[in-house]
Formats: sequence, C-alpha cells, structure tokens
Amino acid sequence: MSAILPPSERLWWKHPLDRLEATWIIIAFIWCMIMFFMMVFWHVYGKQNLATETYKTNPAKFMAQTQAFVDKWTVRTETEQKIPVVAPPEGSDIYLIARLWSWWPILELEKGKTYKLHLTAMDYNHGFSLQPVNMNIQVVPGYEHVIKVTPTESGTFSIVCNEYCGIGHHEMVSRLYVK
Repeated sequence: MSAILPPSERLWWKHPLDRLEATWIIIAFIWCMIMFFMMVFWHVYGKQNLATETYKTNPAKFMAQTQAFVDKWTVRTETEQKIPVVAPPEGSDIYLIARLWSWWPILELEKGKTYKLHLTAMDYNHGFSLQPVNMNIQVVPGYEHVIKVTPTESGTFSIVCNEYCGIGHHEMVSRLYVK
C-alpha cells in the first residue's frame, strides 16, 4: 500500500489504536503540557521575557516627541552623520527611532537608574537587538513599544537591527552608553 493512495476504508478513526501509537500520543501530550506550563512559569518567575507595552502611534507624532526629547537633552554629536548623543535624567521617557538604515539618537544612560524606552520604526519592520545583553524586540511601524530599562552594568553596548530591512541592513548599528 502506498501513502499516496487513499485508505481502503474511509473510517480510519474507528480502527483501534496500536499500543505503540497510543504511547507516543500520550508522551507528546504530556510533553506539550509541560512546555505550556513552563512557558507561563518562566514568564512570571524567570524574568527572561520583556513585559512591554505597545500602543498605536503615527510617525509624525512620534517624530515630534523624539525631536523634543533630543532638543532638550543632547550633550554632543557623534559619527560623520552628526547623530546626537542624548543624556536624559533618571525616570525620563527616552525615545529611539528605527529608520532606513540607522537608529536615532544615540542614548547615554546611567547605571542603576530606570528609564522608559519608547521604540518605533518609521518605515519598515526592524529588530532592536541590544548586545551583549541579548534583548530582542521587533519594532513595527505604526506601533510604539514601551519598555522599562534599568542598566545594571557600565559600558558601551551595541544596538543592532536583527530584522532584514533592505540593502543597507548591515549598516544599521548604533551604540548605547551606560555611565
């Protein structure tokens, strides 16, 4: 009998289950239940998943908020594109824009202080990947992701786009400074 041909009897579900088949179905079901409850457990107690808030936004509104943030807290500019480096005080709402093929602005935060990071994309889907922390968020146009961030280490961290966004994707990197 070939698997391509239809079964000779159409009521295959009325046939008794082989013992080995039943064993594997039970094992698979038990494993699925373990994985389901472990996902819930690790989300609540493992502190491995980000609990983000997401809101609908429009690019013009978000750009205006980001520009006001940059105008208020810029301390210097870096790179040949003169990207502003922004150092806001503790508890501030901080804004970061993903657009072809850059992150704007560069953020300078303080260790041990909490901020609310607002992310959005202006054009295509982008991926926010903070390395070496391995924090990953898909940044979607029209949506604002809000994450509470408390840096625990000083240093320079890389922000990389990990969602292919076009021909200049490999250039979409930035920095995050933590003092």
